[in-house]
Amino acid sequence: MKKIYLLCPLVCLTLAAYPQKKADRKIMSNLQLHVAYLASDKLEGRRTGTAGEQLAAAYIAEQMKQAGLSPKGTSGYLQEFTVREGKEAGPKTRLLLNHRPQAAGTFIPLPFSAQKSAKGEVLPGVNDLDNVWLIDVKAAEDEINPHGAPMEFYIKKTKEAKQNGATGIIFFNGPETTFTVQKWLDEKVDPLPIPAIWAGPEVSKIFSADDANGFQVDFEVELKPSKRTGTNVVGYIDNGAATTVILGAHFDHIGYGEDHNSMAPSEKAIHNGADDNASGTAALIELGRMLKASSLKKNNYAVVAFSGEELGLFGSKYFIDNGGIPMKDVNYMVNMDMVGRLTADKGLQIGGVGTSPAWDAILKSAVPPGIKVSYDSTGAGPSDHAAFYRKDVPVLFFFTGTHGDYHKPSDDTDKINYDGSLKVVKLVYSIVEKANVQPRLAFTKTRDRQPVSTKFSVTLGIMPDYTYNKGGVRVEGVSDGKPARKAGIVPGDVIVQLGEKPVSDVESYMSALSVFKAGDHTTVKVKRGKEEKVFDIAF
Repeated sequence: MKKIYLLCPLVCLTLAAYPQKKADRKIMSNLQLHVAYLASDKLEGRRTGTAGEQLAAAYIAEQMKQAGLSPKGTSGYLQEFTVREGKEAGPKTRLLLNHRPQAAGTFIPLPFSAQKSAKGEVLPGVNDLDNVWLIDVKAAEDEINPHGAPMEFYIKKTKEAKQNGATGIIFFNGPETTFTVQKWLDEKVDPLPIPAIWAGPEVSKIFSADDANGFQVDFEVELKPSKRTGTNVVGYIDNGAATTVILGAHFDHIGYGEDHNSMAPSEKAIHNGADDNASGTAALIELGRMLKASSLKKNNYAVVAFSGEELGLFGSKYFIDNGGIPMKDVNYMVNMDMVGRLTADKGLQIGGVGTSPAWDAILKSAVPPGIKVSYDSTGAGPSDHAAFYRKDVPVLFFFTGTHGDYHKPSDDTDKINYDGSLKVVKLVYSIVEKANVQPRLAFTKTRDRQPVSTKFSVTLGIMPDYTYNKGGVRVEGVSDGKPARKAGIVPGDVIVQLGEKPVSDVESYMSALSVFKAGDHTTVKVKRGKEEKVFDIAF
């Protein structure tokens, strides 16, 4: 009997630990299955509004159904929303230079353009009164009102061209990006009498060439209505409670980079987005399953996979206004975006900790030893939780950091740390569990980072490491073909000065960057290990 009593604690401990280990293995296996499907080539990068996004939405909805979550979309689990409704180039749209057709996407019809054709001989800097006008925007920058609407100059010059008998107009060397001009097509403007197009960088180089002696141009504009929709996936656990907790993660990614948001624009390949954000979506699915089976009944739970995040939080903003859950009834919101790359050195970043006075005690009791955690108080930020924070909802944001594969085709499944993802899932569940015994969480506004000018004419082409807090901006990734790459800046460099302005953090970096425009030259000072290096930059 004595031996039995001595052994019993060990046996009981083993038996108690076994179910937990088995449950962890199941969650880990599920995480791998979810990421493998969501980040597969079949889904072609889950770009909002594509067939791949719809496949991902159907998969998530089926997982919610299997977990026993109730549908709370407008069509079962699915909630459709409009991302954009405007115009796009029709099939007749063309541009020929010296009888050579230019590739689609290298030029864009302007939204006020007439749907007509025009042709003639043009010479940069010379505009015949009765021919096609060719406008070098950079050379005409003195005519641009810096406080005016972005399209004002383009409309003014098009009217001027028409008044002087021109049959069409082409603008080149503009400071705008292709993405910006594409967005102009969503604006409602009255058409003008002549066709007008904007030439992107590739065509602008042709017009700007030193040996440019003139061009035979032949172009036509056709505009057709265009509508792009996204789809959220919404599951619900109704516990009959007065308050609801929202768990969220965006599942959309950037496809082939068609929206000009790739960090490797020269690679026309599928961006599978395993970390961004198949990892967070997989964690969301498993947390929904765990909460449905739990005894945590003090709140209802809305489990929401958002789309349209990569384009500007479209899905979360739509859900807030149309999800059937008044924000006054929301206790708090938890967002998981890029939680698949947990490492010992960077650890886990938890944002939003200043949005409720309750978070400090909850996190202290929930975070286990062995996980390095850094905290950020602000409720704002570039992910879906920010939309809820703006509605006075306490939020938490889970993020394992940026990396060199961000928004590149190389963000793939083989680089996911599933053991780390399991730790994040268990931590979020523990936080929900600790909050379950608390009164409703109070909301507090945080001292958010002050916005800087949003009128950026140029980009350096780096991905900052947002978890770095040792002074300066640490470069996590460098975009192909951009000024930083051309100058020789590499991942790991810490930018400490841009031009004449010192850089202490991301905000001061953005402020320094905002003063430059296309064609400017400056220098960037970086720390590389123990060395300081200075690079010449041409925007």
